[in-house]
Amino acid sequence: MLKNEKLNVEIGENHIGTSANTPLRADAFDISDDVKIELIKDNVENILTILGMDLTDDSLSGTPNRVAKMFVNEIFGGLNPNKKPSSSTFENKYKYNEMLVEKNIVVYSTCEHHLLPIVGRAHVAYISNGTVVGLSKMNRIVDYFAKRPQVQERLNMQIVEELKKVLGTEDVACVIDAKHLCVNSRGIKDIESSTITAEFGGKFKEDVTRREFLDYIKMDTNF
Repeated sequence: MLKNEKLNVEIGENHIGTSANTPLRADAFDISDDVKIELIKDNVENILTILGMDLTDDSLSGTPNRVAKMFVNEIFGGLNPNKKPSSSTFENKYKYNEMLVEKNIVVYSTCEHHLLPIVGRAHVAYISNGTVVGLSKMNRIVDYFAKRPQVQERLNMQIVEELKKVLGTEDVACVIDAKHLCVNSRGIKDIESSTITAEFGGKFKEDVTRREFLDYIKMDTNF
């Protein structure tokens, strides 16, 4: 095995991220989504044909087009900056200056090493310095950055950095607990394990504030 090939295997098997930014080419959006769907459809058809599948079968004939539309419009839709959610902010007129936590935000993402699902929960918090954001916008930010080939550590960082920009504060935190099907369904096939990652900014780097956030996450909020 060549040195670069060995390195690529090690990165993939050990789920290593190489950049805080999603690795995109400069020409990533030079062609339209419709053209991307057609090109991906052809390539999915080739893959299935190579695997020996009979694409004339009624069950399979539409699969290449379905997969292509799913890639572009759904599970990798977060690659397109035009789909980035707008995040309206508001003045904190009621002067709430304690921590705000939104927990159990559903995460559906895709491991960029094997293109298998990452499924879990994100817990996000911030302390207002005079600005607040609508609760649903926090969910939308998580969903936007999740809908791309991802590494969980990078997803944490991107969510926190975006909320810092939106809110104009460093006091933002995010913890993600997720199952990676590249671990659960292949390789070691450990169906019980999950991965926890965290990113803490500003006051959340302090022990007391971080502990308060983690204690909120553990609270039973099943209604």
